[in-house]
Amino acid sequence: MTEPTGESTQTAACTGTPWEDSDTRPFIELRGLSKQFGVFTAVNNVDLEIYQGELFTILGGSGCGKSTLLRMLAGFERPSAGRILIDGVDVSDMPAYDRPVNMMFQSYAVFPHMSVEQNIAYGLKKEGVARSEIESRVSEMLDLVQLKTLARYKPGKLSGGQQQRVALARALVKRPKVLLLDEPLAALDKKLREQTQFELMNIQDKLGTTFVVVTHDQEEAMTLATRIAVMRTGEFVQIGTPSEVYEYPCNHYVADFFGNINIFEATVVNARDGIVTAELEGTGTLVEANHEGPLARGQKIRIGVRPEKLLINRDEPGTAGHTVTRGVVEDLAYYGNRSIYRVRSGSGRVIEVSTQNYQRSAKLLLEWDDEVYLSWDSSCSVVLTE
Repeated sequence: MTEPTGESTQTAACTGTPWEDSDTRPFIELRGLSKQFGVFTAVNNVDLEIYQGELFTILGGSGCGKSTLLRMLAGFERPSAGRILIDGVDVSDMPAYDRPVNMMFQSYAVFPHMSVEQNIAYGLKKEGVARSEIESRVSEMLDLVQLKTLARYKPGKLSGGQQQRVALARALVKRPKVLLLDEPLAALDKKLREQTQFELMNIQDKLGTTFVVVTHDQEEAMTLATRIAVMRTGEFVQIGTPSEVYEYPCNHYVADFFGNINIFEATVVNARDGIVTAELEGTGTLVEANHEGPLARGQKIRIGVRPEKLLINRDEPGTAGHTVTRGVVEDLAYYGNRSIYRVRSGSGRVIEVSTQNYQRSAKLLLEWDDEVYLSWDSSCSVVLTE
């Protein structure tokens, strides 16, 4: 077996944006990786580079191939084609127990008959690590996941969030180079999930271990990740930072899948010097947007606008550089910190608007059937040609 070079491990944690530095070597490399189950292709010839210390998220819907990809990284599935390199070593044919990775499953799979500290120590005992070393490393993990006072408790007496931290500590105590997490927060309720996301990020930041997380939850991916790979039918559609993928989706699928967005059919009126003017179908409303790619007059495109980018007012706005359209409030929902309005425009299309409730009031600023103006800055329009 080829020994790891150890070169990339000299940088203990990911700093800045190493994926933009051609001199920085990827820590994990997938090259032409594929997996077939009979005639079905679960993962189709994907390439991916993940850097030391990243908290990288693979995001996609059910059946897109993300869990199969994670299982190949772990060594539980053998690739049909392609290679997997970790820290410069080809591990494609290496059994799971020899790989410098550990995996945390969605179910947590903590042993109910063992205490917290016994659960964490289990893997080290199986490897024959000296007792003093086990005690030291278990104590370190208990401090890290803030379970020191619960060390002698059985899992049955712990909350879901506490059990999740036990599973995380058990996976990290073996000091893997890579930790793989399959839907790690799916079993938690919304409030606990949000709290645990920050705990997970803090733990990862302290250790500098490379985390690869699989999830179908867009908000979770945006909160956790240094970068996100959006996956569809066995292939990566777009890879980038959360803000890049959200604000600059590469096509209609990513725009629609990653967060909420209003999509308008449109026709190009003019395209020059990186500025596109398009007419929204059925309304005659003109929209300006930034776009560097080639577009021809009369070409059919889509314009996307995120709900939080829109302004909603009873009075017509007079701001220059804004797209303006009219409509009637058809539905609304009050969430405390924000309100969602669904406005039916003159063309019959429903447009969603998200507004922050920055003023304290028991009354809604807008009501059902109110006539309103919607407007947004041209910089917020996203041109989608695919």
